[in-house]
Amino acid sequence: MANFHFNLVSPAKLLFSGDVTQVDVPGLEGDFGVLAGHAPMVSSLRPGILTVHVNGTQEQMVVLGGFAEVSAAGLTVLADLATSVGDFDRDLLKTRISNMEESVKQMEPGNALDRAIERLDHYYKIDSHLAGTAMH
Repeated sequence: MANFHFNLVSPAKLLFSGDVTQVDVPGLEGDFGVLAGHAPMVSSLRPGILTVHVNGTQEQMVVLGGFAEVSAAGLTVLADLATSVGDFDRDLLKTRISNMEESVKQMEPGNALDRAIERLDHYYKIDSHLAGTAMH
């Protein structure tokens, strides 16, 4: 399988830079996989798990939003917040979930409420994934 270059950048630092075989990205419109030769595109990220395939192994990262750009140079992910699954602060996630749940209770029906519930569902999925990961 052909390799391509991948950069994962958060506001704090460059988290990953190197050649990979595949990256599975939590896009706003759904997860998508990037392989060498992928068509150029830009996508917003939703909170989720980004999986990097390199040298026959997989590394999973939690991302909480941002953008992904696929170009001839490879894939660059600019994440609002990103960290490895093992290093992720689950207390931070639980606090965000709690705050979002309270916020949703105060919102009027409509598009904003629908988007808030959808975002909250993404956070629930991350929490569920991390709980499952911790058990293995």
